[in-house]
Amino acid sequence: MTMLATALTVIAIVTQDQAALRAAPRDSAAQQAVLWAGDSLEIRGEKGDYLQVYDHRRERAGYIPASQVRVQSLAPEAAPELLTVVRFLKDSAGSEALGIGYAAAYLKAAPAQAIDSEVFDALGTMSERLARRASAGRPGKAGEIVAAQLEVAATYGVNMVTFERDGQMQLCSDGDAHRRVLAMPAPESRKAAAALALTRHDCVAPALTPVERYALDVWRADVLDRVKLENLAEVTKNRLHLRKAGVWASLAWQRSRRPELGAGAVQEAGRRAIDELAAVNKSELMETDAAAYSDAAIRVGASRWAAEPGLPAGPTKATVSVILSAGQPGETCVHLVDAAHDATHALLTRCTYGIVWPASATANRQGTALALAVQPLDTWREMWVFRHDPDGWHVEVLPPAVDAPRLGYVEFAGWVPGNSEMLAAREARVDGRYAQSFEVLSLATLETKKQADKVNNLSTFYRWQDPAWKAQTVSVR
Repeated sequence: MTMLATALTVIAIVTQDQAALRAAPRDSAAQQAVLWAGDSLEIRGEKGDYLQVYDHRRERAGYIPASQVRVQSLAPEAAPELLTVVRFLKDSAGSEALGIGYAAAYLKAAPAQAIDSEVFDALGTMSERLARRASAGRPGKAGEIVAAQLEVAATYGVNMVTFERDGQMQLCSDGDAHRRVLAMPAPESRKAAAALALTRHDCVAPALTPVERYALDVWRADVLDRVKLENLAEVTKNRLHLRKAGVWASLAWQRSRRPELGAGAVQEAGRRAIDELAAVNKSELMETDAAAYSDAAIRVGASRWAAEPGLPAGPTKATVSVILSAGQPGETCVHLVDAAHDATHALLTRCTYGIVWPASATANRQGTALALAVQPLDTWREMWVFRHDPDGWHVEVLPPAVDAPRLGYVEFAGWVPGNSEMLAAREARVDGRYAQSFEVLSLATLETKKQADKVNNLSTFYRWQDPAWKAQTVSVR
C-alpha cells in the first residue's frame, strides 16, 4: 500500500527521530511503534495535544504529540512552501530522511508543469549523502538512526545499491534522481553535480564482468563529456577533470584487453586520461579535493603506458629486450631475448593474464637487467625486473605495496652506474591513505636502500633519474 493515499490533502510529517506512536493520547499509553523523522502519517483526528494518525508503512494507528510532527497541506498552493523546506534540508547533514519526505510531499502537491530539476537535484544530493553515512559503518546509536533513515527513504522509492568492498558493505544511491536531472532542462552546475554523483569510482560494483564494466565505463565517460565546462566554477571544473582522468585511465586498460579496438583506441584513451589530469587548475584545487587529486593521479599513473605508441628499440649485442606472444586464452607470454636468442630460444619466458606494456621495457647498459611494466588491474601496475646472475636469468615482481591489489603503481625511474642499484617511484593508497615515495633499490635483492617523498630530497635519485621517465611520469606533478 502506498504511503500517501490519493485522497489525502493534509498529512503529518514526523520531524523527530524515535517519536513514539502510542495507543492512547497520553505519555503513559502503550507504544505502538517507533517513528522517525521523515515518516508521513494520515491524520484522522485530534485530541488535546495529540493527533490521531494512521501509519500506512507499518499499518498501525495511534496517537502522536502534535509537537513531534508538522501538519502539511498537499494542495497545489502549498507547493512553494514545501520546496522552500526542501532547499533548506538539502544541505542539512543528518536530516536526509526528513528532506526526502518533504521532497516527496512537494512532488505530490506541485502541478506537473511546475516540477523542474531542482527537486530531483535535492533528492539526489540527500540520497547520496545518506548512502555515504550508511557506508561509514557507524556503530551503536548512530548506526541505528542511519538504518532507520534508510528505511524511511525506501518508503518513498529512494533505493540503495549495496555490495561488499574491502570487507564491509558499500551503499550507493541508485542514481534515479540524478538521471532525471540530466534528462531535464537544468543549469550546467546542476548537471555537473549529477554527473559526478553518477560516476563515482567507489560505486562501481566489484563483481561486474569485464563486458559489464567496459559498458559502464563507456557510459560514465559519455555522461561526463556531456557536461559543458564553459560557465562552471573552477572548483567544479577541477572535479570533472579528476573524474574524467580516472574513468579514461580505466578505459585505456580495458581497451587494451580488446584487440578488436586497435592500438589507436588504447592510445587515445591513455592520452585523454593524461590530458584530463593535466587540465586540473592546481591553484583552484580545494583542500577537500586533495584526496581525489591523488586518487586520479594514481589511476592515470597505473595506465599511463597506454598513451605511449610503438615498441622499444630492438635488441643489440650489448642489451636485452622483450618479445610478446599469445599464451593460453587471455594470457600474454613475455620472452626475454638478445642478439643471440630469439623468442623460440628465449633467455627467459614468463606468462601473465595482466596487460604487458612492451614500450616500457628498459635495459641497463650492461645488458644484465631489464625493467618492464605489467598491469594486472586497471588501478594496479607492477614492475617486473629481469636480472642476470651466475645462476642465469631470473624475474622478480615488484608490487606498488604489500597491501591487497587495489590502487597503486610502481615504475622504473633510472639505472644507477655501477650495476648494483636502480631507481623506482611508487604511489599507492594504503589503509585509506595516499603514499608516494622515490626509492633507490638494490639490484641484487630489490630491497629499498633509500627513499624520500620528493625527488630533490634523494641525491642519488635526483642525479641519475632517467630523462624519459622524468618526461613521462605523473608522479612528479
